[in-house]
Amino acid sequence: MNDSPLSGGAHARPARRPPAADGFVVVDKPQGWTSHDVVARMRGLASTRKVGHAGTLDPMATGVLVLGIGRATKLLTYVVGEDKEYRATVRLGASTTTDDAEGEVLVTGDVSGVTDEAVRASVTELTGAILQVPSAVSAVKVDGKRAYARVRAGETVELTSRPVTISRFDVEDVRRETHDGSAVVDVDVTVVCSSGTYVRALARDMGVALGCGGHLTALRRTRVGGYTVSGARTLEDLAAEVERDGTVHVMPLADAARARFPVRDLTDDETRDLGHGRRLTSSCPTETVTVAAVSAGGTLVALLEDDGEHARPVLVFAPAQ
Repeated sequence: MNDSPLSGGAHARPARRPPAADGFVVVDKPQGWTSHDVVARMRGLASTRKVGHAGTLDPMATGVLVLGIGRATKLLTYVVGEDKEYRATVRLGASTTTDDAEGEVLVTGDVSGVTDEAVRASVTELTGAILQVPSAVSAVKVDGKRAYARVRAGETVELTSRPVTISRFDVEDVRRETHDGSAVVDVDVTVVCSSGTYVRALARDMGVALGCGGHLTALRRTRVGGYTVSGARTLEDLAAEVERDGTVHVMPLADAARARFPVRDLTDDETRDLGHGRRLTSSCPTETVTVAAVSAGGTLVALLEDDGEHARPVLVFAPAQ
């Protein structure tokens, strides 16, 4: 019987570990796991229920899932809206009920006339500021209920388009393949997009534009804002870390904030003032920005909203001293 932290075991539970420190953990989410599954696993590894994530990944997808532990969960709302980078494979020649490989095939199409030039032209049309209709099985709420739940209940869901920005949509490779006896075209792409973009919908819309149908067969998120897959750890890595060291090692609050915000280094007097919730004079005389205020000792003291006149604390982490 394997009693590692990842697999669990039938023996009596060991003494409860102390909770992990406040901070971020960037997880390389495995395929087949929901984002909620990963959060639940991290709650066990970190010995705390105070764990959240900064943006859902579909079960089929792998890659960057930013988790906040303890007080770091307060920072997650600032990460959710960051841009994302993905590596994906679009299969042209069939559309599916979910716009990805987990759905049932709706229709197949002839790809004999789909040239490399036509593929690149379809990508160009989907680059920049566009209006996108989310996938019908997305988490978008319709009258208070998730769209995917309505679809699973047998309802027909029609979602309205919403503005998104595709700042990069690069074709990396185009391959002619045969799948289940039918000719298909597999297109490897890199996508950098605004929060709220559905890469599955991009695959669907490429298929529509080329008249042959399209869906996503692979998706890997390689970046969320300043948090990249190079700094991500697998659940197996994290479980081994807990087994070895007795805790999950986190990205400290100050480092997590540095990856997202401009930083203001504080004097000792400013640190004390912020600990009491007092505002400071501005250090950014141009436009209103959110700034991470870090003490001389490297501790995240607060997030400040700096309007060019005053820097007002909107979230205080360090207690008054």
